[in-house]
Amino acid sequence: MTDSDSKRRARVAVDAMGGDHAPGEVVKGAVQAARDLGVDITLVGIRAAVEKELESTDSSGLPVRLVEATQRIEDGEQPALAVMRKPNSSVAIAARLVKQGEVDAMVSAGSTGATMVAALTQIGTLPGIERPVIGGAFLQLAPDCVVIDLGANVGCQPYQFVNFAAIGTVYVRSFLGVEDPTVGLLNVGSEEGKGNDQAKEAYALLRNSGLNFIGNVEGMDIARSKANVIICDGFVGNILVKFSEGLGASVREWLTTELSGSLPASQVEDVTGRLFRLISPGEVTGGGPMWGVDGVACIAHGASRAPQIMNTIEQARLAVESGFVDRLKAELERVQKATQK
Repeated sequence: MTDSDSKRRARVAVDAMGGDHAPGEVVKGAVQAARDLGVDITLVGIRAAVEKELESTDSSGLPVRLVEATQRIEDGEQPALAVMRKPNSSVAIAARLVKQGEVDAMVSAGSTGATMVAALTQIGTLPGIERPVIGGAFLQLAPDCVVIDLGANVGCQPYQFVNFAAIGTVYVRSFLGVEDPTVGLLNVGSEEGKGNDQAKEAYALLRNSGLNFIGNVEGMDIARSKANVIICDGFVGNILVKFSEGLGASVREWLTTELSGSLPASQVEDVTGRLFRLISPGEVTGGGPMWGVDGVACIAHGASRAPQIMNTIEQARLAVESGFVDRLKAELERVQKATQK
């Protein structure tokens, strides 16, 4: 952003019709973000539905406006077809607003696939990136460790791991303040030469990337923050996230039973709730940006309530204010040149 841009409030378009609890919780979270985060909110959705929610939410005097959408994408629709067939859907319009420069970022808790397609077709990706990338810190036990990709890219080519590493490096610099982040390749062993052909080829590219690559890391190294950036195929990454979510819920249930009768109910709830948030933070953070998009586009968890919507908007604001897209573009260009020598 220019100096004049950095002085104005970030402008965020929110897909008011996306998510399990839309539009009610989405509107509440967006209004709260306008009040507490210093952002301008554009709600995109079916006028009657959004206005009804705004009437029950104190948004007077806040920078909140409505852009009407006449369509919405429903659960179960094939993402690519849905976005093409419904150009006036809330998620498609939110993406267009970013492309046209009317807003700085978009947020949706709707279909992940549809949000990705809308961002891909409307906003586009950075050079060398075929499709958006999802990743970030998903364990509060290891808040300074991010994992990329967490499900958007399945069946990756070795060169894509270099892109993931560059994205993670810029993310950690911009959001966590670590100047020279370490990068590890998730593998079945720590020794060089471990893994399948994909991992071996990716290892060689990463070693020549100019990034702070420390070699292979293993699954247990995520919770230990052995590297600031851990990269993997989206197939593996999505399994990691879902395993963590299930583990958090199961451990919470088990511990609640074990502690019942030994501690007051309020203390049991406090302990088990804090442990759950450490293991399964998706319930707390809500979501975050899709990386590699030539603009800021964020996906919130489909089950997000108002606090998670607001937290995802906060992620969008941080991405805008840090100039993340321009910084990532420069880093991708550098590592792509380095690995093509």
